[in-house]
Amino acid sequence: MKTENPPPDDGQIEIPKRILVIEDQELNRKVVRIVLQSKGYTVVEAADAMEALACLENAIPHLILMDIALPGQSGEDLTKRIKANLAWVDIPIIALTAAAMSGDKERILKAGCDDYLSKPIDIKILIERVETHLGKVKT
Repeated sequence: MKTENPPPDDGQIEIPKRILVIEDQELNRKVVRIVLQSKGYTVVEAADAMEALACLENAIPHLILMDIALPGQSGEDLTKRIKANLAWVDIPIIALTAAAMSGDKERILKAGCDDYLSKPIDIKILIERVETHLGKVKT
């Protein structure tokens, strides 16, 4: 019987990637949280721009999932604010939005989002996009 040797221990510990989910609908946050946690990610949640900014001040995430239709300050405006901050400018932002009319995607990407997914979210595509963007991030 052949057994495989475990990979050599190089002393590095894999730290779970932190994802900030900014979404005002509790059910949407819950679904995204469950899916991401099942893949080993740490999920931080915010229901509006003020909560999101507080989360960003507390700990910088590796990725942001941004609802565009937030109460108060829109996701587009919040994205512009995040990208204007030198400490946060390199955090990839994936827009999650029901805005799927002609020109919406271009407008949202122009606001500073790095990617765009229309609702309802296809979970498989969400995971693929998250993994793609986190592959670009150095820890």
